[in-house]
Amino acid sequence: MKVLLVAVNAKYIHSNLAVYSLKEYAEKYGKNEHEIKIKEYTINQYTEEIVSDIYEEQADIIGFSCYIWNIHQVMQVINDLKSVCTKKDIWVGGPEVSYNAVQVLSDNANVNYVMCGEGEEILKQFLDNYHEGKLQRKDINGLVYREDGQIKANPMMKPVDISDIPFVYRDMKDFENKIIYYETSRGCPFSCSYCLSSIDKKIRFRNLDLVKEELRFFIDNKTSQVKFVDRTFNCNPKHAMEIWRYIKENDNGITNFHFEIAADLMTEEELELISDMRPGLIQLEIGVQSVNEETLQAIHRKTDIGKIESITGRIRQNKNIHQHLDLIAGLPYEDYSSFKNSFNTVYAMKPDQLQLGFLKVLNGAGISEEAKEYGIVCSNRPPYEVLKTKWLTFDEILRLKEIETVVEIYYNSLQFSETIRKLEEFFKSPFDMYERLGRYYKKYSAGGLKHSRVNRYVLLLDFIMEELNLTEEDSFAWKELLTLDFYLRENAKTRPVFAKSLEDSKKKIHKIYCHPQLKQKLKNYVNYSSKQIEHMTHIEVLKGRYILFDYLNRNALTKAASTVDVTTYLQL
Repeated sequence: MKVLLVAVNAKYIHSNLAVYSLKEYAEKYGKNEHEIKIKEYTINQYTEEIVSDIYEEQADIIGFSCYIWNIHQVMQVINDLKSVCTKKDIWVGGPEVSYNAVQVLSDNANVNYVMCGEGEEILKQFLDNYHEGKLQRKDINGLVYREDGQIKANPMMKPVDISDIPFVYRDMKDFENKIIYYETSRGCPFSCSYCLSSIDKKIRFRNLDLVKEELRFFIDNKTSQVKFVDRTFNCNPKHAMEIWRYIKENDNGITNFHFEIAADLMTEEELELISDMRPGLIQLEIGVQSVNEETLQAIHRKTDIGKIESITGRIRQNKNIHQHLDLIAGLPYEDYSSFKNSFNTVYAMKPDQLQLGFLKVLNGAGISEEAKEYGIVCSNRPPYEVLKTKWLTFDEILRLKEIETVVEIYYNSLQFSETIRKLEEFFKSPFDMYERLGRYYKKYSAGGLKHSRVNRYVLLLDFIMEELNLTEEDSFAWKELLTLDFYLRENAKTRPVFAKSLEDSKKKIHKIYCHPQLKQKLKNYVNYSSKQIEHMTHIEVLKGRYILFDYLNRNALTKAASTVDVTTYLQL
């Protein structure tokens, strides 16, 4: 019998850790009477393309990993498959179907089974008991199925020992150009009502000796990034310290490790350990969600905002760790004014990235039971995003969407940092600035118009000119700032329209590149000729100074080129 495990990912760069864990576990502990194969697709592929590719596999059993971002397309694929493969058994699993499994089977006649919760042991038992289409279904915990015209749900399967799950990465060539996901724990100590992770209170940790062996594999293979999917990585300080210490001691100078943490749980020992790590070795994602105490209490989130401010500030001072902070709009008791305060408070923490997200009322999450009480109205289609609440109108949601767009473009991209930092001085608060910028950007993006990177600079300049009521003469300093931001990120050979002409400076720039001592000033250019260095770098005249942009030496966190004042090299 042939078994096909199917993942439909949000992007090509993603991989689905779940289906690989299912396969490895079943092959290691099962009877191995079946061939198991994995196929990964993306939601950007045509449904017909996915259907035809799955059909050609001629599998007897087909399983789909279901999430909010793919459930609609997965069901389309299943319905089309069943039209041409009526006898094949199709099952689904994953967070999008685990907490409403009976409803899933009731609504989808072409689905034969739903596997609820952790799937490793369920799939193993399913396959061990599957013989020529016959299955002792009542004996498999975690399974929901049809029998005699009724839908039956077995008790949940006992969680597996996470240390028993085999390491899924054998040949990194199979994951080339993909984000590598890895887990060392399951469960979460918190009870946040909007999150499915809060359902699993049994926090289990992978054996640290195993973890170190697996981290060694990533390090030896010079994997570019490993993203830990542990829900609160530092909930156990000893576990976190062991892993961070190992990563630090075995740093290969290349691999970056991503962690989701609770900043207010950070210990002095942890802060000391990470304080002198290589810039870019680790990055931290920190969920703040709101600074409204009534909101935090309503969603059962225990957070010390003052401590988060203090901890993120201390981490930022060392300039070696990328910090990504999250906010959620649409939570109980958070009106537009309150969210503005949350935004400004988190923005003041100066994260490298600030994610402005919107509440998603997920099946199984506590907030889904409380939605009516809070007047939370959400879309009935995945991802079930909030439309309005008692405290936030749909008009206000749309305004926050505008802000989200420009925060992503002008802040999180890190491409406009110098200009944005200066522009903040002209507004009462960062929120006010992004609110006005969001409205302006929407006005010039009618009909879904997409702007090129250069045009986004032009739009920002136009916004500044209009908002600050500047004359063309007044705009000179802003154009220089935009030019600085532009060349910090890109060694562009075509000058942007807002940059002043360098025609009168060409001879001086050439003279600098020919200076015999320039190579001594620049790292990594000793073996290059002056002409090659001129091609690999860029010199811009800013505030009367000649500034060289060195693209071989970039900031590990912002990716901005390093800059060198080379004005003195005009004297030969």
